[in-house]
Amino acid sequence: MQSKFQKNILITGGAGFIGSHVVRLFVTKYPDYRICNLDKLTYAGNLENLRDIEHQDNYNFIKGDITDQQFIFDLFAKEKFDAVIHLAAESHVDRSIKSPMDFIYANVVGTVQLLNAAKETWKDTQNGLFYHISTDEVYGSLDDGGYFLESTPYDPQSPYSASKASSDHFVRAYHNTYGLPIIISNCSNNYGPNQFPEKLIPLFINNIKNNKPLPVYGKGENVRDWLYVIDHARAIDKIFHHGTVGDTYNIGGFNEWKNIDLVKLLCSIMDDKLGRSAGTSEKLITYVEDRAGHDLRYAIDARKIMEELNWEPSLQFEEGLSKTVDWYLQNTEWLNHVTSGSYKKYYQEQYEKNV
Repeated sequence: MQSKFQKNILITGGAGFIGSHVVRLFVTKYPDYRICNLDKLTYAGNLENLRDIEHQDNYNFIKGDITDQQFIFDLFAKEKFDAVIHLAAESHVDRSIKSPMDFIYANVVGTVQLLNAAKETWKDTQNGLFYHISTDEVYGSLDDGGYFLESTPYDPQSPYSASKASSDHFVRAYHNTYGLPIIISNCSNNYGPNQFPEKLIPLFINNIKNNKPLPVYGKGENVRDWLYVIDHARAIDKIFHHGTVGDTYNIGGFNEWKNIDLVKLLCSIMDDKLGRSAGTSEKLITYVEDRAGHDLRYAIDARKIMEELNWEPSLQFEEGLSKTVDWYLQNTEWLNHVTSGSYKKYYQEQYEKNV
């Protein structure tokens, strides 16, 4: 019997921060696509991120590990995916410094397992697309001038960025060696709803709310380019449907902020929304020893995707940060579940009972 869906798409890491926004966008915007969300549900995977779309008939969740060769090959053989949007990854730099092997297995071995399964599935067809989502951190560190281009040589400085750089190279190698249809995008720092509160912005929102210290590495002079996560999901949509096979696209907002300036802006927004006196939250800032291998500056040149695919960010940073603060203040149940660990029970309650 012929499927009613035009495409059967695998999205890996779809219960995570960025992945959940991509899954939601594709499920709601493309009812003629069947979206399979594959996630291992490690600490950062949270199915509560997708409660609003989990019962859509074009959505299917699968729990599994991308490093498990037999599982991945069996899944591809059964589902015959038309495309892969690969977001599953370990992504926290501090964790990579403490436990680099976890990043090698998830980000390198996991990616190669998916590539092998895709190559086998599409070997006798003209179909398929392996879209690999990566990071600007693979390019290393910039000084005070210039931007990362798609042609910038790789120079990763942390175990995390080295693992992502390696996975990028494998994706390109499978295109060059086997003719596998691939696209890669490298994005700047994301922020917005549903981000696990180990990352700077949600961590500091929660700490300010609870009058806890705000630990700033070094002098806070490291510079990052920030992009609202929903704008990143929109860019992924554009690249998936209109990008050139074999190409790389850099995604960023031309939106650079020193860490300390971002933290002070966040303090000001929080003071206003919590009805505190101006300057109250800044007193929580605590400078701590700088992180090992801490890149000074990232900045993305996103002109290629803007000019070729007609994409641009929809929000200025101040507006996006204010919306993000509102979301965390309005979704205290979600935040409490994450910080307490009780979010892990959602899979057991909603999915394991149906297995």
